[in-house]
Amino acid sequence: MTFTKKSANLIPINDSVFAIVAKAKEDIQQHGEENVINATIGTLYDEDGKLVALDTVFNHYDTISHSIKAAYASSFDGNPNFRKDVYDWIMQGNSTSLFHRVIATPGGSGAVSSTFTSVLDQQETVILPNIAWGSYRLMASENNLQAVEYELFDKDNNFNLDSLKKTVQQVASKQERILLVINDPCQNPTGYSMQEEEWKQLVTFLNEASVTNPIVLLDDIAYIDYGYHQDTVRKYMETWNTLSDRVMVIVAFSCSKTMTSYGLRCGAAIVLSNNEQAVEEMKIVLEKKARATWSNIPNAAMENFSWVITNNKEAYLHEKQKYIDLLQKRSSIFLQEAKEVQLSHYPYKEGFFVTLRIDDNDQCIKVHQKLMDHHIYAVKVNHGIRVGICSLPTHKIYGLAKKIKEVEDEVLG
Repeated sequence: MTFTKKSANLIPINDSVFAIVAKAKEDIQQHGEENVINATIGTLYDEDGKLVALDTVFNHYDTISHSIKAAYASSFDGNPNFRKDVYDWIMQGNSTSLFHRVIATPGGSGAVSSTFTSVLDQQETVILPNIAWGSYRLMASENNLQAVEYELFDKDNNFNLDSLKKTVQQVASKQERILLVINDPCQNPTGYSMQEEEWKQLVTFLNEASVTNPIVLLDDIAYIDYGYHQDTVRKYMETWNTLSDRVMVIVAFSCSKTMTSYGLRCGAAIVLSNNEQAVEEMKIVLEKKARATWSNIPNAAMENFSWVITNNKEAYLHEKQKYIDLLQKRSSIFLQEAKEVQLSHYPYKEGFFVTLRIDDNDQCIKVHQKLMDHHIYAVKVNHGIRVGICSLPTHKIYGLAKKIKEVEDEVLG
């Protein structure tokens, strides 16, 4: 006998990230912090090993009245000023002719999950990169969706547009609507960012494929505000202006990363298309999804975001840039030393993570375990091991690539 629905998956959740984090913490307690490398954490930490909470964000949040913090949002799709400010923030500096709507969500996760269930019917298939944030697949399975993967990179470590095309075509032969997930820029877990020319080629293909199947492109931009070239990091969005009216873009935006406020659960889904009616229809569906799932998101989180980017923008950007510079310093050290010892990794451009390339997953498991035996903790992903440079202090990055390479050679020969 069971009290859950018949289709419920009763296998306990096994989040690999949290499990490895727990092992790293246990090792630190036993052997001391200085003797353990904990590269598992996916949030931004400073050089003293403390979680970054930007003063330019939280000093004002602390002054928000209790009544505002306690209040419901003014609408299920978010406060009007928040919706406007999110759109302006995301599209800043880019001209667009696309119709748009914004729906507030509990973090970028809420935007992704609600898009999955608003675009696809049960048992239909979402298209994911084969190296990706693991929760995409969990969201699909928990909502009775199938998932199929395209190869993110080819054998030469180039973005594999051919694999993406073939995967879209395969799914298009079996179902009407296509939902394609891109995590760009600053991809989790590889740190790859597509070039503008790659985006142009993708848009051209989507226009061609949409003749037979309407397409929704979900662009998860969780890490965009920590790209290394903030003046041009959004430039690729202008390629969307040439999309067919049978293609829609939904942007998943995360205040968690942008505002270093992971626990406040604030984000948005931004719907964009040359098809105004389609945008309105998607907005209605997403708004109903919000009402039926989380009702509304934290009022104070929305108000604080709007205040920061309108009243404290320059100070905020200045403080945030210090951590972008720190990420760039950490990644440069790791990449240079990886090159020196010939440690293979996926193409990294910017962002929180560098991922080692180990194509054989069985070998990857062995290397991952051996690293832990040497008190080096990272996160195993599909065909690789994710190293969180976002949380590693610089002094622990020096020499890390060499240590990893030695372990890898010990396992793989």
